[in-house]
Amino acid sequence: MNWYPSKQVHSITDVSLDLLKEQGIKGIILDIDNTLTTHDNPVPSEGVAQWLENMRTHEIQMIVLSNNKPSRVEPFAKILGLDYIADGKKPLLDGYRRCAQALGLSSSELCMIGDQILTDVWGGNRFGCFTVLVEPIRPEPMLFFRVKRRIEKAILAHAGRKK
Repeated sequence: MNWYPSKQVHSITDVSLDLLKEQGIKGIILDIDNTLTTHDNPVPSEGVAQWLENMRTHEIQMIVLSNNKPSRVEPFAKILGLDYIADGKKPLLDGYRRCAQALGLSSSELCMIGDQILTDVWGGNRFGCFTVLVEPIRPEPMLFFRVKRRIEKAILAHAGRKK
């Protein structure tokens, strides 16, 4: 199983146009929570709007793929002016397929950007996308996420030892 991201960065705003162009990326699949903003926050994090505008200026297509319900995803995606797929069931492949179809791109032309290895990265890798793991904007207090983050740390530590 390939759980390792193609690239790791601190923040989504650290994903450069040069990196995407080097990889032949024409479209981006974006996670919301802890990638574009904090959990349940209706406002994008600082720098996100400008980063999105830069991508648009350079004709990079974008779509939101979230495991959240439409009531969370739709208003946030509208603020950003992006299409979206809610209830994406990441890491299952259907949401990724729907994103590729909506953008009219192949998996090799897509980049998945998110903060979780077990959903965003794993699903993106399985679909054949270039994957970028961002550091979570803010740690989640829920036990489920704390356990998941420990597993992800172990995966990343193992990846570091393999290099």
